[in-house]
Amino acid sequence: MRGLAPGLVVGLVGLVVVGGVGGVVEAQDWPQWRGPDGRRISSERDLPTIWGPDTGVAWRTPLRGLGVSSPIVSGDLVFLTSQLGRGPMRPGGHPTLVLGGAESPDDERPLGGARVDGDGDGVRFLVSAFDRGDGHLVWEHELAAEGDQPQAHQKHNMASPSAVADGERVYAWFATGQLVALDLAGELVWQRHLGRDHGSYEIVWGHSSSPVLYRDLIILQSDHENGAYILALDRHSGQPRWKADRGPALRSFSTPLVVAGPDGDELVVNANAGLDGYDPSTGEWLWHADGHNEYPVAAATFDQDGMVYTARGHRAGPYLAIRLGGRGVVDESHVAWRVPTGAPYVSSILYYEGLIYMANGNGIVTAVDAETGDRVWQDRLGGIYSASPVAGDGKVYLFSETGETVVLRAGRKLHVLQRNDLGERVVSSPAVSQGRIFIRTDDALLAVGQ
Repeated sequence: MRGLAPGLVVGLVGLVVVGGVGGVVEAQDWPQWRGPDGRRISSERDLPTIWGPDTGVAWRTPLRGLGVSSPIVSGDLVFLTSQLGRGPMRPGGHPTLVLGGAESPDDERPLGGARVDGDGDGVRFLVSAFDRGDGHLVWEHELAAEGDQPQAHQKHNMASPSAVADGERVYAWFATGQLVALDLAGELVWQRHLGRDHGSYEIVWGHSSSPVLYRDLIILQSDHENGAYILALDRHSGQPRWKADRGPALRSFSTPLVVAGPDGDELVVNANAGLDGYDPSTGEWLWHADGHNEYPVAAATFDQDGMVYTARGHRAGPYLAIRLGGRGVVDESHVAWRVPTGAPYVSSILYYEGLIYMANGNGIVTAVDAETGDRVWQDRLGGIYSASPVAGDGKVYLFSETGETVVLRAGRKLHVLQRNDLGERVVSSPAVSQGRIFIRTDDALLAVGQ
């Protein structure tokens, strides 16, 4: 089905078939941080518009650990990863990506409100499963952090990668290189330590790329200072299937995306040296585009015809549209348009119904014509946006770190439907499933909606 991510194809009978083999999950699952087809778009209707601390919240469950990974939903469970204990923090100045209401960077409130520097002793990782209906904790898998621990900043720790699920298992990856596959009862199926197998995870501020499922593979982008590679493991056994070496001193905090191209599926990768395309079945390199950008965080998205849209990251950097199917260097042949500045630093862009929506850390929200790259509207709506927006039911949802969600009516004119303030900071991106929006705050997991 062209235009949908091949690893998560929406079937005509209301099911999502993961990779065409193995597990089958419901259509309204949200099995990865970018949603069922990789575009952060829900096909559901009657999504909630109004909520607050005292209204519209179905349940709120406190969290034991800290993290900015996003919730995912598979079947009757909501999964979340977290870190327990104090990990090492990088000395000197830290990125001031989001201030959370602080008047200056020196007043910045650390993630969770209590995180301080430590030597990493006693750090443990959590994979938690919550009941989708009432939010109670069903099970929790805990593992000790092993090996080298990267130095992070105050809005990021070793539990930043989001988990991914295939209807049979959930896969969780941490910034030490530890990767676990658990069944839906929380039992360990297999585990790997990629930091030990392939070298320490050395990257400024620490690893944050999330795993990607494709057919029977789990694909892992490991672009690090001491050697960059993409690794594909068999999702049933954890055994390696292919490895694409990418050379030394590459850097990426982004998550790859698989899109159907004119000549087969393509894995789109964002790194500081540019964008690259690979064959997701074999790891064969296909193409390269765009130029250097120091801190690539954003992940790509695509439209129904397979046109790929992405920001490049780092302080109002470029954003562009690229046609798949190219070979070699494709800047001249396959880049449909490119805007040199204006994209968000952290938040990924959203494609929805012919428009691209962007929200940055200064509260500026922009809509762009996806066909031409021309600006349609722009306004300062307030807020500080690190979470990536989601869309569905004719609405666009923008989640600010301040705890406010701005709900827009999708379209070529700016129309604010509602502002909902939870009173709790929101840094991670939400999930949408069965009429509810699942939101991670500093201290809790919430479900809003009926």
